[in-house]
Amino acid sequence: MTDPVTQEPDPVPEPMVVDPCPATVRNGQCAADGISNHQQQQAKTPTEPGSFTVSQEMKITDSADGEGLLESSLRLKPHEAQDYRKKALWVSWISIVVTLILAVAAFTVSFMRHSASAFGFAFDATLDVMSSAIVLWRYSNAAAVHSAHREYIACVILGVVFVLSSLCILGKAIHDLATRMPPEVDDFLFSVSIVSGLTCAILAVAKFMLGRRLTSRALITDGFNSLVGAIMGFSILISAEVFHQHPDVWFLDGTIGVLIGLIILGYGVKLLRDMVPRVRQTRNYERFE
Repeated sequence: MTDPVTQEPDPVPEPMVVDPCPATVRNGQCAADGISNHQQQQAKTPTEPGSFTVSQEMKITDSADGEGLLESSLRLKPHEAQDYRKKALWVSWISIVVTLILAVAAFTVSFMRHSASAFGFAFDATLDVMSSAIVLWRYSNAAAVHSAHREYIACVILGVVFVLSSLCILGKAIHDLATRMPPEVDDFLFSVSIVSGLTCAILAVAKFMLGRRLTSRALITDGFNSLVGAIMGFSILISAEVFHQHPDVWFLDGTIGVLIGLIILGYGVKLLRDMVPRVRQTRNYERFE
């Protein structure tokens, strides 16, 4: 009689183990009717791949360069990025055509009127042609609009061009100062300086705006070069007018040429110092190209 009584509790625990959803027991969670755990899993799955908190977005923005993408990949929609890319290509083509014409005119003025600042502007205009061509290469591939590796390569090339051009500008300006060569003033010099200053200023504004939207250091550098060209164009006008009023201030033209050359040299060196390590960091992410 004692045996059946003692054996009765054995089957009792079996119905007490309510296991309609084994996953709840294995996960160590008590889910009512085995439904809440399934709902929790459904609530988790859609948020994992797509949605991010503010702190996560900040982390992704900070690490975007390390993953081969620019910050513009988080700001712009695909069609917006392609639209700005096409605008950058158009601005670059216009810049190449205009600055090439201005470079020829400025070289002519420089050799005919012995103007160091005109020679500096001519070299800067040539540099603007080259930098705009580099920007064309940068955005020639639609799939690489957000590629950080391609961006940094373009910036390194721009840095090298900046350094080489600055050396030529400095050499010409120092030579004119050493030989005490004053500039000659005429209407042609004034017309070239006014046209070049206004044109380069407009191009600089357009490039800066597009560079900010695309978070492109290459475009911003190209805009900086156009800005320098605008300053140099107006500096030709200023130095020529000062020399016309005060012939004893013949050195102003060469001094401006030296200052512009030093500015371009400093910017080029800084660009190389900033971008060469980044090219090495993103060389494994060429799949975006």
